[in-house]
Amino acid sequence: MPSALPDGEPVPDDGTLPAPALAGSADRPLGFYLHVPYCATRCGYCDFNTYTATELRGTGGVLASRDNYADTLIDEIRLARKVLGDDERAVRTVFVGGGTPTLLAADDLVRMLAAVRDEFGLAPDAEITTEANPESVDPAYLSRLREGGFNRVSFGMQSAKQHVLKVLDRTHTPGRPEACVAEARAAGFEHVNLDLIYGTPGESDDDWRASLEAAIGAGPDHVSAYALIVEEGTQLARRIRRGEVPMTDDDVHADRYLIAEDVLSGAGFDWYEVSNWATSEAGRCLHNELYWRGADWWGAGPGAHSHVGGVRWWNVKHPGAYAAALAEGRSPGAGRELLSAEDRRVERILLELRLREGAPLELLREEGLNASRRALSDGLLQKGPYDEGRAVLTLRGRLLADAVVRDLVD
Repeated sequence: MPSALPDGEPVPDDGTLPAPALAGSADRPLGFYLHVPYCATRCGYCDFNTYTATELRGTGGVLASRDNYADTLIDEIRLARKVLGDDERAVRTVFVGGGTPTLLAADDLVRMLAAVRDEFGLAPDAEITTEANPESVDPAYLSRLREGGFNRVSFGMQSAKQHVLKVLDRTHTPGRPEACVAEARAAGFEHVNLDLIYGTPGESDDDWRASLEAAIGAGPDHVSAYALIVEEGTQLARRIRRGEVPMTDDDVHADRYLIAEDVLSGAGFDWYEVSNWATSEAGRCLHNELYWRGADWWGAGPGAHSHVGGVRWWNVKHPGAYAAALAEGRSPGAGRELLSAEDRRVERILLELRLREGAPLELLREEGLNASRRALSDGLLQKGPYDEGRAVLTLRGRLLADAVVRDLVD
């Protein structure tokens, strides 16, 4: 099962935020993340806060049912309106994730989006995204989403190779994600992403190249490529521990990343975050950029995290407990923390260094500046941006991003 939530101070029953959290909010974008915690089956590598029908049976009754889930989540959107009071910001991004959001009826996703629009308003150029499992949508479903206001869709492709999908416990068939891109384009979606995973046990360099080429050939304007991380408590971790499949290898991950950069850049995709490539600035995922740049977002749904003005909080994880809190008129928040100036400084370095624009050197303290000079001389940071006051990773630096970040936050 997913890991436990962090500790934190209690969230007030009415969800009230400290007054300073909304100070200066007009200058910060506001986004919404809507979490749908349901999956048809559990993928072997997944430790997200998701539940299959079997896992929910007998643990939440009707409260945990996906049939009435949209109504429950809409209750939290209305709570958000009360908590944010007279905040006049129109919502810049909405991202529906999971889980598998498209296990819900398309009309449910449209109603959830409509609730955000009704309560807050949407910016004229708002980015509205849903994740989708390739096997859970068809042309009619995608057309309904587009008619309902969605303008971006992200499909979980992971690999083009059947034996790799099998290790990951993915149930879609090779070729289906590529067909989904065509269906989304036909439905009127301008922006389409394909998610890929590299470093799966049993995957070869050729397998990975084939997956990249299949993704590119489908015609998305965005590709995300993530190294497989083996999380404790997952089925994949247990299989590795039993010796059924080999452990993942950091050197292999590095080689696969270099292949991804070579193939994607050769096809006209530019990296803008360590794990994300787009064919244009318009193709970037603006919602994720809100996270990376420390903007405000409200996360609605079981286990969802939120951040407003330096206050971070997280909801109870179980769908039944989440629904029960809202039915009783209480915030579903399980805990929260108030970020100090130092917390926010460190988070800016951690997140912004992963971006193509990098992080301002003015965020670094003396030891971090010394480390940045060493990173520059070691070829981990680009000289031009450095001379202009920014730490920007080179390709080699991107391979060692986590280590570079650790040194710079000192």
